[in-house]
Amino acid sequence: MITGKYPSLRLRRTRKQSWSRRLIQENTLTANDFILPVFLIDGSNKKESITTMPGVYRYTVNRLSQIIDKALKIGIPMVALFPKTKNSLKNEIGSESLNENNLVCKAILEIKKKYKNQIGIMCDVALDPYTSHGHDGLIKSNQIINDETIEVLINQSLLQAEMGCDVLAPSDMMDGRIGKIRKALDKSNYQDVQILSYAAKYASSFYGPFRDAVGSKINLKSDKKTYQMDFRNSNEAFREIALDIKEGADIVMIKPGLPYLDIIKSIKDNFKIPVFAYQVSGEYSMLKYGIKKKLINEEAIFESLMAFKRAGASAIVTYFALEIANKIKKS
Repeated sequence: MITGKYPSLRLRRTRKQSWSRRLIQENTLTANDFILPVFLIDGSNKKESITTMPGVYRYTVNRLSQIIDKALKIGIPMVALFPKTKNSLKNEIGSESLNENNLVCKAILEIKKKYKNQIGIMCDVALDPYTSHGHDGLIKSNQIINDETIEVLINQSLLQAEMGCDVLAPSDMMDGRIGKIRKALDKSNYQDVQILSYAAKYASSFYGPFRDAVGSKINLKSDKKTYQMDFRNSNEAFREIALDIKEGADIVMIKPGLPYLDIIKSIKDNFKIPVFAYQVSGEYSMLKYGIKKKLINEEAIFESLMAFKRAGASAIVTYFALEIANKIKKS
């Protein structure tokens, strides 16, 4: 509530000088706010560009230090691992997800061996990078089957925890998977492994470049609307998040980010739980394209990231993490 009136009250007074604007700013960005996604690829000594995501690369496990060193130096707390699995290793049931020599497992071991606990590791729990059909779950009679998929996700979670993953991030949107994964982790003495639930993940048009990056786009022949949320709904997000918190989620994720700022704010205000936002690949690539074509300037990146903080996000998964953390440090 504003107490006062013009002309005795002039809100522009505190905006006049840079030092004054800095003193009264309500939100700030630091490297601590960012999670850096890292894409993995088979082979050795490779750093492969992703055409639809300018400035983002896939790394072989033996070259991960190139990007992890940068993240650690600038103070980014955690990286998120996403594999591009060879098509020859994909099948209907995503069995490569349970292979202890898969890309994610090898990357976890490599990072823990070199960096110990200096940086956190977040691992995606879902089947879409491993299935020949590109979906996040098992298919039976042309339907994504919920409970059978959960059994695979439990085993995937236990394997990643065994390798040393710090934060398991189920992004599959199967009903009830958080509770069953938490129970299995606790039973296997992984009580300290965190669960970051993609609790409100929408069936969005903003995921295209990511699906290129992990190689699932060519496999996916239908949409994911039977398990991901309808973008028209907000109350449904409350129900999803309430269930996941009750089942044992430590943190919840809203995905995509910028089109769902209302959801981020509502969830933060009502549940008082750490809420992460995912600035997804489509958001990233649109900004990159606009900047390249001089339709907008680079300040738009800061503006978009600050919107997440203003809405209440505790942290942001963003492909801009290194770039913006470096700029913040130099400013």
